[in-house]
Amino acid sequence: MTRRKITRRWMLNNLSVIITMLLIFEIAFAGAVRSYFYKNVEYSLEKRAEGVMATYMDYDLNAGMTNSYRTFVDRFQDKDLMEIQVLDASGRVLISSLGFVPRQESMPDYAAACTSSDRTGVWHGRNSAGENVMAYTTIMTGSDGTFIGALRYVVSLSPFDRQLWLIIGVMGLFSVIVVLFVVFSSTYFVNSIVQPVMDIGRAARRIALGDYQFRIEKKYDDEIGDLCDTINYMAGEISAAEKVKNDFISSVSHELRTPLTAIKGWGETLRQVDRGDAEMLDKGLEVIIGEAERLSGIVEELLDFSRMQGGRLNMKFGKMDILAELDETVLLFRERAAREGVGLQYIETEDLPPVVGDRDRLKQVFINVIDNAIKYTGQGGRVRIETADMSGRVQIVISDTGMGISKEDLPNVKEKFYRANHTRPGSGIGLALADEIIRWHKGRLDIDSEEGVGTTVTILLPAAPPAALGLEEELPLPPESADRPEREG
Repeated sequence: MTRRKITRRWMLNNLSVIITMLLIFEIAFAGAVRSYFYKNVEYSLEKRAEGVMATYMDYDLNAGMTNSYRTFVDRFQDKDLMEIQVLDASGRVLISSLGFVPRQESMPDYAAACTSSDRTGVWHGRNSAGENVMAYTTIMTGSDGTFIGALRYVVSLSPFDRQLWLIIGVMGLFSVIVVLFVVFSSTYFVNSIVQPVMDIGRAARRIALGDYQFRIEKKYDDEIGDLCDTINYMAGEISAAEKVKNDFISSVSHELRTPLTAIKGWGETLRQVDRGDAEMLDKGLEVIIGEAERLSGIVEELLDFSRMQGGRLNMKFGKMDILAELDETVLLFRERAAREGVGLQYIETEDLPPVVGDRDRLKQVFINVIDNAIKYTGQGGRVRIETADMSGRVQIVISDTGMGISKEDLPNVKEKFYRANHTRPGSGIGLALADEIIRWHKGRLDIDSEEGVGTTVTILLPAAPPAALGLEEELPLPPESADRPEREG
């Protein structure tokens, strides 16, 4: 269907233009050749008439006029090529080289010669017999300048017309050859475009149906080849995104299932436990509340990410004390770190300049980063948190002595849904969300890591300018497709 449509459109548009141009050229060429032939015939007749005018005075035109004309006509050597007629002063044919006087007919050339200044007239058209002829008439005068008659040459144009039609036929044959060549070459050219396009269409349909491993064979190193490379690259990216999505769904499902299983299990246990066993009731409720909070945190993280993707994540900026939020976050994790056997060291600068930011969102960043540091640090390891004033910037460094990140995974850890380690719980969007929040604070979040040694996360935030005093503004997060502020450095 595609091939037929493109070929038909090509024939209707390009081939029709080519045929029209060839027809116009052939008609113009035929007209020029016809004009050339006819001009040559006219020129030849004119030269013959001039020669006669130079010699006819040798004949006695006043005494025995008819005999003198007959003698001239009898001596005319080209009788087989043309007819010569002798006309009297009234325009009647007296003598003809045909041997008999033809029937009197209209002679436009004679009429033109009688009125023209050079006393000549030319006419070409069809005679009474239907033959295409050219007639040339020149007026003859006596020695005293009186009008005594005229000589008229009549030549058939049929041989010239046959030659002209032969040339037109040759030109037509040449035009047909050109059109056939254009048809065949154009068909090959159109097929060289249509076939890859059809292959690309089939590939796109297969990719749309989920066959992300299918690849198009690149046959041409041109724009079509570039399109094949782009489709293949798109298939690879979709395949990678599909894998990340599936891994994300799997990990999130596991993350949601774990607290739900614990809640369900302890709920069933508490239904069967003795109401007087306060210790068991307290322990069960503590687990249920803790798992419910964990479940709420996962759901909130997913909702935040969804809002961020849809441009509905609002941030309320204002001048804030960054140390206060960091202190609260560290306090939240001290008990957990002690429970898991991880040393938590917090070194804070006595005085840090304020920053302009969203308290809740920056605290969310600190929670994500510190949670990851403790999560991936084994028992006996250490997490270190320190702050510094970097002359116009506030720096927060969170380092751990955990398992670290491989060189292959390190460039992707801030990508959405990406998880470098599938043995530990997590949704894979915490760092992506944290990085996005820091970027909207015009800051930077850098991650350095060495596998088996540990990871260091460095957060840089610009200090609040003096003009930011009392600033409090709620800003919506634009959709992911909108322009975002560039990272510094």
